[in-house]
Amino acid sequence: MALLLAAVDWRLGVLLRGDKGAGKTTTARALAELLPKPGRFVNLPIGITEDRLLGGMDLGSTLKGEPALRPGLVAEANGGVLYVDEVNLLPDHLADALLDAAATGVSTVEREGFSAVQEARFVLMGSMNPEEGSLRPQLLDRFALVADIAAIRLATERREVVERRMVYDTDPSFFVAQWMEQQTYLQQRIAAARVMLPSVRCPTAMLEHISTIVCEHGVISLRADLAIARASCAQAAMLGCEEVTAEHIGSVLPLALAHRIARSPQRPPLPGTSPPLMPQTPPQSRESEGTDEMTEQRFSSLSVKTPELRWTVDGGRSGATGGHKRQAPGPVVRTKKNERPAELDSRFSVLEAVIQTGQPSPRPQDLYEKMREPLVRSRFLFVVDSSGSHAAHERMRAVKGAVSGLIERSLRRRDEVAMIVFRGESAEILVAPTSDVATALAALEYLPTGGRTPLAHALELAKELVTPETLLLLVTDGRANVPYGSDDAWYDALQAAARIRCPGLVVDTESSNNAFGKAKELADTMQMECIRLSEFEAGYDFSVLLKNGVDR
Repeated sequence: MALLLAAVDWRLGVLLRGDKGAGKTTTARALAELLPKPGRFVNLPIGITEDRLLGGMDLGSTLKGEPALRPGLVAEANGGVLYVDEVNLLPDHLADALLDAAATGVSTVEREGFSAVQEARFVLMGSMNPEEGSLRPQLLDRFALVADIAAIRLATERREVVERRMVYDTDPSFFVAQWMEQQTYLQQRIAAARVMLPSVRCPTAMLEHISTIVCEHGVISLRADLAIARASCAQAAMLGCEEVTAEHIGSVLPLALAHRIARSPQRPPLPGTSPPLMPQTPPQSRESEGTDEMTEQRFSSLSVKTPELRWTVDGGRSGATGGHKRQAPGPVVRTKKNERPAELDSRFSVLEAVIQTGQPSPRPQDLYEKMREPLVRSRFLFVVDSSGSHAAHERMRAVKGAVSGLIERSLRRRDEVAMIVFRGESAEILVAPTSDVATALAALEYLPTGGRTPLAHALELAKELVTPETLLLLVTDGRANVPYGSDDAWYDALQAAARIRCPGLVVDTESSNNAFGKAKELADTMQMECIRLSEFEAGYDFSVLLKNGVDR
């Protein structure tokens, strides 16, 4: 639905996020063939330069003494689809420029005294795997619609996917002919909806209905209202209706609001969606270290030392998993002999030519290029035991202090924070990886406590969120008592811990002045340092931990 709506109204940028190998890129490529006039499918590489994206000086013309502008990919995608795979890895300054062009339909290029305005009306599509890092909230909000993709879990459906792919590999022409009727039907629906869209009316009562829902869910950005209104009009046009109704609005709400709502148990469910179902588990017997009684408490914050941090890992490489490097603008340097500049700096090149020859016609030896430097974005992953032990209150105060400090200092560089809380029968991701300070702090305001200690499940969830730039902080007494795969809860916890490899720290909330508890054995398994809660409260210097992690 999100892709078809974007095909009707190109202003509805779509982000596909979800499991790897779920068909996000294949689906994105297929959309270009559905547009009434088959548009160009432009795949934006992660390592693209600003000149190649928006347009810049033409190197060949400049060397001939006839400086001219060259169109960028946003102009080349006009009338088609511009697709950004792993958009969360795109440098921030390029993502800002790309989304501005997508919102206005115009690409403005200002380079070395030259100016050009180019039409850039394209369907913007991005995809991302949340395991490789999140998208800045400011950029996420610029996507009108977000569709969360999950890989197929049913064996029969997976088999059918593989069968269709094998048929296509054997005879592409036969496969295309087999589905031509359905393809043509979709093309005709999109073409008719595009023609009808300008005449679709969204009454004042429906706009009031949209704004009321947005306000009820605490969404601040006005882009949410506009996205819902536009998507509702596109949906009405697709269905051949001349006026937007509540049913049209309800069908697009999950696509337009799900990525704009901060997680909170007080938020009402979106119309057209069902609230998440809690697993039904039989009551457990109360134990000395925890009960099944769940309570939600508000905790004051301890002051924990959180110095400014920046580090690289994985042999000095920086950036997210997948081999892509996040980059930031760097210095301007002379191009090496016999090499073509990756990103030409026309001003310095022409200036050098004038100095050396008196003419504004650069020679190959006069060329300068703009360099990009690695930009490290770190992930702080907190795994917090909120089960009902006697140390729960102090544990949660310490965690809140540490997280708050790291958020206030480190997230100013757009680093990420994530939190897993475990209690009762399972663990949950309380805060998905985010750079949104408000969301992370709001999740800390009230934290559920009580119940048993599903430590193994928490560590399994943590393993899925670990990247090469992750610092893990595990706060627990180590008293695992919920099995996860076998009958021995402690064995399951050690097995899960052995699969985690990243710099980290284990804070033992059960240790006495003379001896550590089970948390020390857990830390040894993960090759991490273990300290007492009192040491952590007094102020722990994370920079020492990070250096040790890199050396290891």
